[in-house]
Amino acid sequence: VFLLLSAAAHLLVLLFWEVYTTDLLEETNRARWYEYALSSSVMICAIATLFGCYDLGSLLLIFVSNASMNFFGLLMERMNPPSRSRVDWTPFLVGCLAGAAPWAVVLSCFLGGGNYDRIPGFVYGILFGYFLFFNTFPVNMALQYARVGKWADYRFGELVYIALSLFSKSLLG
Repeated sequence: VFLLLSAAAHLLVLLFWEVYTTDLLEETNRARWYEYALSSSVMICAIATLFGCYDLGSLLLIFVSNASMNFFGLLMERMNPPSRSRVDWTPFLVGCLAGAAPWAVVLSCFLGGGNYDRIPGFVYGILFGYFLFFNTFPVNMALQYARVGKWADYRFGELVYIALSLFSKSLLG
């Protein structure tokens, strides 16, 4: 499902290419945040189920919290246009909080399960690999908004987002 959501979003970007390129000139990418809100939320729910979280209410809250984190990313872009004199980090910080909640549930399911010997090795690889990729997204954003090195060019950060998305989705897929 998350791969199909991503493919559909990429198709929409191609169909509305001028909107995408105009957004990039304004240092924003609405398509990224909406696509991530859906696809990464499905991904974190899939990871949660791998570790024993089958409660529909918990999965719904994981999905909404993760989607909210992505919408805070969009808000970060909107509140910090290229002409800014300083960065308002509020959406970034609140987004980090919203993004940590699903991982707390995954960790509690993992630690509370107690059947570590029954979990296949590849599942551990997915967990740690995806956790690494997942937490590299906010690092990319922080470098982008602090305008560190190559990240001073918004498009470089965009390229890093694309690579991280490809790697994380490929790993989980």
